[in-house]
Amino acid sequence: MNLSDAIKSIIRPHKDDQLTPLTTVWGEQLYAENILPEYPRPQMQRNNFLTLNGYWDYAITEKDTPPSSYDGKILVPFSPESSLSGVHRQLLPHQFLWYRTCLPQSGCTLPGKNRLLLHFGAVDHSAIVYVNGRLATSHQGGYLPFSIDITDFLHPGSNELTVRVQDSTGSCDEAKGKQTLNRGGIFYTAQSGIWQSVWLEQVPPSYIETLWFETNFNARKVTAHITAAVHGMIPPLAVSIYADGHEIASGSIQLNGDTPPDMSIGARVNPSASLTLTLPREYFYPWSPETPFLYDVKLHFGEDMLTSYFALRTFSIERQNEGPLSGKPVFCLNHKPYFLMGVLDQGYWPDGLYTAPSDEALLYDIQTMKSLGFNMLRKHIKIESARWYYHCDRLGMIVCQDMVNGGSQYHMPVISYLPTLSPSLASHLKDSHYSLLSRKNKNARELWENECADTVQYLKFFPSIAIWVPFNEGWGQFDTARITEMIRKLDPSRVIDSASGWFDQNCGDFISVHNYFRPLSVSVKKWEDRAYFLSEYGGYACAVKGHTSVERVFGYKRFDTIKEFRTAYKELIQKSLLPLKNQGLSGAVYTQLSDVEEEVNGILTYDRKVNKLR
Repeated sequence: MNLSDAIKSIIRPHKDDQLTPLTTVWGEQLYAENILPEYPRPQMQRNNFLTLNGYWDYAITEKDTPPSSYDGKILVPFSPESSLSGVHRQLLPHQFLWYRTCLPQSGCTLPGKNRLLLHFGAVDHSAIVYVNGRLATSHQGGYLPFSIDITDFLHPGSNELTVRVQDSTGSCDEAKGKQTLNRGGIFYTAQSGIWQSVWLEQVPPSYIETLWFETNFNARKVTAHITAAVHGMIPPLAVSIYADGHEIASGSIQLNGDTPPDMSIGARVNPSASLTLTLPREYFYPWSPETPFLYDVKLHFGEDMLTSYFALRTFSIERQNEGPLSGKPVFCLNHKPYFLMGVLDQGYWPDGLYTAPSDEALLYDIQTMKSLGFNMLRKHIKIESARWYYHCDRLGMIVCQDMVNGGSQYHMPVISYLPTLSPSLASHLKDSHYSLLSRKNKNARELWENECADTVQYLKFFPSIAIWVPFNEGWGQFDTARITEMIRKLDPSRVIDSASGWFDQNCGDFISVHNYFRPLSVSVKKWEDRAYFLSEYGGYACAVKGHTSVERVFGYKRFDTIKEFRTAYKELIQKSLLPLKNQGLSGAVYTQLSDVEEEVNGILTYDRKVNKLR
């Protein structure tokens, strides 16, 4: 192994650093009156919505009571720590972040018996929502969406929306991703508050509340699973599927549920239904990165009408019977061996932190990686906005989705330095050692497990997601075999990389390895039924003057010029990586898509203004 490079990559906090401000072209062109105006939830799209993105009042206080006055304006949905928010202040664990805005009267005027839904894409971490001073809802967890029917909280005239946020990053075991108050190395500036779109949506008294499609690739079948919210009689559900501009399948069903006995008190029921349709053989279009075909769907539920989509594809690990891969289990797309040429995607932006400045910015990352020959993005311990997954679906980019890590302070000598120096020794560590893997708190383990299940339930709609990754490099890892089976029961249509990097617990669908300092190889004595996955490699660092946050360089192998970087990258891919395909390597994830703060091992600079491979 290259011990010198390994020593240089030891992670050190640099909390006193003053980061050099960087901007993306999309941040520079930002128009405050038109922030992320696209419909935020393309998997369930209605015609009637009103974005609340824009300037809100904000205050940061030491007490949990509403402030007597506000500190200024914040541009939602950018976190206060980001430059695009206009605030650029760090929320500390003991503080409270307050938001206030007035709801547009046009959006709150409800004809007839219609309902008004308030949607939050994500709020980090703990949110309490008030409408006209009344508690409307609360939500825990900084990465998943939540909604509330605010109809009964409204009154004629102006209506006030207030949100109180607390984020205990660094002082609790909650899911946190790469966020830290002591940034440095591979851990980055913490962010908080509202960081995805906020929007209003008018719906009829009976409306579809959740939707996902379960597909059977071999049988050409699709099943629409829905739940609804009903105030009144339960209408039937009608589903129509379209391809090439033609309706190719349709059906209807009555939802299961009892009509409320007394509608005068605003009673509500939540019936559900599952409707299965078979697609004609002549319209059987398998989805792949090369041909990312999506079927359009229209759903009618009484007066409620929405559009959606799905794809036909199947992901599996299959043992090959012939050719150079004979006898080896490999990743397959639609029952054919498919090599995953992946890149690690942190989803950080210098001006927006967790929040991309625009939809075009999201598209740029995906399209640029695809143009460079990548067919997979590993979304690294972050959950993106729904539009990011939608773009992967329609553009043909396979997604390897990490769960967001949590746990107490990590013991880096155990979870990082030991596996780097002696992978074989680290492989004997069992994840029942909760203290060593920062999982001593039982309540925190249960909270993470619930959030893991909620993440699968939310994201399993998106057909581009092929792989679930519950744990990365032992960061808060625990009970891996049990968690793997929980995920498999929730979603048997994907494969699972149970322990990315090391601390393998002999479960899941992959033998998963991170290799930054040794020659790349496929070195297993027993294949079992798991495929070999190089889930992180590369990490070549090249700082580009004028496009870095700090002068300090963090990476796993350093190059002084872009020319040297390109030469080394090409040699790594052509001479070290691709020959391993015939030895049974199923996929590999290059680190990484873009620089992030001092970690300058990206293909793109942090501001996305320089592509180091072009």
